Amino acid sequence: MVKKKKKQKKGKVADTFNKPRLKNAILTVFYDNPEKTFNYKQISSLLEIKDPENRKLVYVTLEELVESGNLESSQRGKFQLKSRGGFISGRVEMQPQGFAYVISEEADQPVLVSLRNLNHAMEGDKVKVALYARRKKHQPEGEVVEIEERAKSTFVGTVSRSRNFAFFIPTGKVGFDLFIPNDKLNGAEDGQKAIARITEWPARAKNPFGEIIEVLGNAGENETEMHAILAEFDLPIRFPENVLKAAEKIPDEIPEEEIANRRDMRNVTTFTIDPHDAKDFDDALSYRKLDDGNVEVGVHIADVSYYMKPGSILDDEAYERATSVYLVDRVVPMLPEKLSNGVCSLRPNEDKLCFSAIFKMNDNAEIVHEWFGRTVIHSDRRFTYEEAQEIIETGEGDLKDEILALNELAVKLRKRRFHLGSIAFERIEVKFEIDETGKPLSVYFKEAKASNQLIEEFMLLANKRVAEFIGKPADRKSAPKTFVYRIHDRPDPEKLENFNHFIHKFGYTMQLGTPNAIAKSMNTLMENVRGKDEQNVIETLAVRTMAKAEYSTRNIGHYGLAFDYYTHFTSPIRRYPDVMVHRLLERYLEGGRSVNAQKYEEMCKHSSEMEARAANAERSSIKYKQVEFMQDKIGQQFQGVISGVTDWGIYVELENKCEGMVSVNSLDDDFYIFDEKNYCLVGRHKHRKYQLGEVVNVEIVRANLEKKQLDFRLVKPEK
Repeated sequence: MVKKKKKQKKGKVADTFNKPRLKNAILTVFYDNPEKTFNYKQISSLLEIKDPENRKLVYVTLEELVESGNLESSQRGKFQLKSRGGFISGRVEMQPQGFAYVISEEADQPVLVSLRNLNHAMEGDKVKVALYARRKKHQPEGEVVEIEERAKSTFVGTVSRSRNFAFFIPTGKVGFDLFIPNDKLNGAEDGQKAIARITEWPARAKNPFGEIIEVLGNAGENETEMHAILAEFDLPIRFPENVLKAAEKIPDEIPEEEIANRRDMRNVTTFTIDPHDAKDFDDALSYRKLDDGNVEVGVHIADVSYYMKPGSILDDEAYERATSVYLVDRVVPMLPEKLSNGVCSLRPNEDKLCFSAIFKMNDNAEIVHEWFGRTVIHSDRRFTYEEAQEIIETGEGDLKDEILALNELAVKLRKRRFHLGSIAFERIEVKFEIDETGKPLSVYFKEAKASNQLIEEFMLLANKRVAEFIGKPADRKSAPKTFVYRIHDRPDPEKLENFNHFIHKFGYTMQLGTPNAIAKSMNTLMENVRGKDEQNVIETLAVRTMAKAEYSTRNIGHYGLAFDYYTHFTSPIRRYPDVMVHRLLERYLEGGRSVNAQKYEEMCKHSSEMEARAANAERSSIKYKQVEFMQDKIGQQFQGVISGVTDWGIYVELENKCEGMVSVNSLDDDFYIFDEKNYCLVGRHKHRKYQLGEVVNVEIVRANLEKKQLDFRLVKPEK
């Protein structure tokens, strides 16, 4: 017998589903009825889901649960629980204390696995866990019985040599050292950074045997450390020789017959706006007034797919990389320089091949007509953001009429977007001034201004309209063809409730009703905290309540932008999904059949994973430079804001955005307990609270470059 969920009061955030919450609810239905089959309509009915958007999400979630092995599709449109016995599969998350949690969609809580029961499983591994008999109200526990998929095959770390052998000490949450025989050192010296792999791990051995496969250089040298960060996240350091040779064979000249096959936009005023240090210009805007009183705006995107054919060496390499990586002192491009900075880059005063979205718009920034297709353009001018900003602010400069007109349209697009529920997260970007050796000299911050927003609005418009063009076919009877979407799930209701509880302490509140009400309420909050002491903490926490955007063929819309359809069309030089979108758009414009959805879903997952790796590497490089910048300031005192609270300590962010940790062990005036719901540490006896957002004074005690960690000590302010 299936029990129906009790009705909850309308307007509560608990009534809304995001994918993780929905997965839990669906699996509960199947666990309660292990022998029964259900279709998506029956599941929707049992969960009292009536609105079309959530019912669509039910179907998407059921398909994903089949893919992950939780359910099986017994017949067309019917789903059943996949029998597993007392086992679950999940990913290992190592904890600082030495044990691990296995996070699984098949368990309602993380499963605790002690160090001795990990059986050589490591951080990020996908494992099969045998569950122990569970005691009431206790954390589920288990033992790893099979490593289904290794997260890492190579490790970055430091070599520690003795006379007859060496140990390799890996960076990050690994939990063991590698034993390296002298004949497997590959020339590595004591104290050097290197890349190693495991060659053997006997069942009873505490440490695996390994070999050095590449020496990165001396620890502490900038080049060594940046290469070590790339290697730590399994990101490429350089291009293979055959890829570079393939790129060099690409001709610089555009064949006349190719130009003849395209819409010629070379006589229309066109320009790029990019950062001052950019070399790869993958988007340009064109503008002209039309005789009927409307205007034509062209969003022109580098046509990478013309130069990079499916199945070629260049394409295989670009797919594996999936994204360019932006470290603090360099860009590791997805494409070789010949393409990224050369033939594909929309440099001024050169004819270039593009894939374009061309919009006929009225004075109210409404689209009267749109066209998508291949073009040839000629950029008249390359602007930096600073140059374009000056024109917007002063009304003077090159192409001022075009830039001012486009800015007016962008302002209207932006206003409409926020009115419809788009969320305005505008995070400050941390940048470093770095000398020729890579040493950080100063920290500065970049904020988005009108010139950034001008480009952003037209890129968002192109991405949205391309996604709608494929996802909402004009012939309503036709099923949408397989496409690559950029999706963003709804926020987790429990996180939102905790967030709302937290901001009450600062005198703020949010409406947690419909998704649109949440978005509008979030925008009001962001506006109200601007310029306040608590701004950064509340903005950071707000971002943490949100799901992460990802690529998928299964469209669920983009919550943060409040778009029902959204894709990435505008940056194929640095993002592989944009190349996929260009190819699919071209195929469908020519009347081609829909592609294999499963194949493209796998490609989307790979792109999402690589994007996450690149983001982690970028954060790691920033962290390294922050620690390097602060290492000559040991003993100095600074004011900061508590930016994070855990059971092992509090994190404090200084005014220069450098963050360090005050260990709970250094708080020796009481025994402190972590209050997770209220984001604070509380003294058991004296009840002293250390609360997220609180202003404190700290002294820098240690700067550990190896761990990319600053250690602070709390100090009382001087009177």
